[in-house]
Amino acid sequence: MTTEKMIIEIKEWLKEAAGYIKVSLTNELSISQKSGRTDLVTNIDEETQAFFIKKIKEHYPNDRILAEEKGFNKIDSLAGRVWIIDPIDGTMNFVMEQENFCIMIAVFEEGQGQLGFIYDVMQDELYWGGKHLGVMCNDEKVDPPKDARLSEGLIGMNAYMYGENIYSAKEIGHASMGVRISGCAGIELIAMLKGNHIGYVSNLSPWDYAAGLVLLDECNFKYSTIEGSPLSFSGREYFLAATPHAYKEIQERFILK
Repeated sequence: MTTEKMIIEIKEWLKEAAGYIKVSLTNELSISQKSGRTDLVTNIDEETQAFFIKKIKEHYPNDRILAEEKGFNKIDSLAGRVWIIDPIDGTMNFVMEQENFCIMIAVFEEGQGQLGFIYDVMQDELYWGGKHLGVMCNDEKVDPPKDARLSEGLIGMNAYMYGENIYSAKEIGHASMGVRISGCAGIELIAMLKGNHIGYVSNLSPWDYAAGLVLLDECNFKYSTIEGSPLSFSGREYFLAATPHAYKEIQERFILK
């Protein structure tokens, strides 16, 4: 199976799923709580994930899947080819705002990110790319942003981390040009790829960051747990991604003080 054919297929699946999601916004959603009242899942999250899983099993029956909902949220390793899916990233935004949410898909082989797709559904902006392919927004090439310092740019943040000053989040924010909180990892990662933000600090699960890592690699960003360890792709982790200069400044000036 060629990479080009896989890219074409994934784009088609994303467009089909996005069409379904947009239509669903005119209907009443079935909404449930997971860990609490602000951790929501809808029937559309579950149905969108089921759609992607069906497509993958039809076309790539030997591949494995790590995804947010319905028993796919754990995997023993990244051996072989693994698809990592967030059917709706930013479910609270989807429910409350009907915008500022994304579909995210990553393809990893033997633990290495090969393809990543972040689709801002309501803006119809698909950021995609892969190893040695660079990053595209729809059909236009995205140039890697400049290696700005922490003091030169905006930084995306997790609201709870900022409010509670976890890992010196407030000090990091004060050293930047300002903090932005969108409630959606995909939106934050897109802002970095655009060059609008110099970094992102949050508490994420693998499906929140996998697609982004593939694209961040191609744009020369650095990323890790906030303490500097490699991401484990297991459970939630405090996440840091930034330009190389900003990443170093965050580590040196705040995280490790």
